[in-house]
Amino acid sequence: MGHNEPIRRTAHHTSPPASEIPDKLYFRIGEVARLCEVPAYVLRFWESEFPQLKPNKGGTGQRLYRRRDVEMALRVKTLLKEEGYTIPGARAVLKSEFKQKEPQLALPGAAVPASDARQLRNLRRELQSIATLLARPLDQIPAKLPGAPRLPTPPVHPIRTPRRATSRVETPQIPFDSAE
Repeated sequence: MGHNEPIRRTAHHTSPPASEIPDKLYFRIGEVARLCEVPAYVLRFWESEFPQLKPNKGGTGQRLYRRRDVEMALRVKTLLKEEGYTIPGARAVLKSEFKQKEPQLALPGAAVPASDARQLRNLRRELQSIATLLARPLDQIPAKLPGAPRLPTPPVHPIRTPRRATSRVETPQIPFDSAE
């Protein structure tokens, strides 16, 4: 028998299915303990052993389980109590299940569905147009970009003249005459 294989192959009793979990946002540890039919200290121990089981803690420090946390606790119970896995074995099973649920990225050069390819081409076009726009000098960028909302120009104060880029006034240099 392998290290990560179950000890027992038959189940004695089953955990409540996910459909029997009440439709609530959060569950307290006592409610989860009743649903899983285990004491609360067992749930706290499982939290230390299984990184996938991480309930939130409220402002008072009380554990608040979400539905997926309850489902994970039920899965841990099934692996340990009914399928006979050891804790390291159950941890490995959950780790492999968690990896399979994450979306896989396509390998470069692999076939991509047509709708995804179209979206990628559109995105590439948009990014190239932004890159060319950013590469231009500021004086060549149009005042209004296509599709951009028109912003009102700020009014010029009637008494003041607008500031210029070079606002420094040149003062004439007076040569120093040592004869005086």
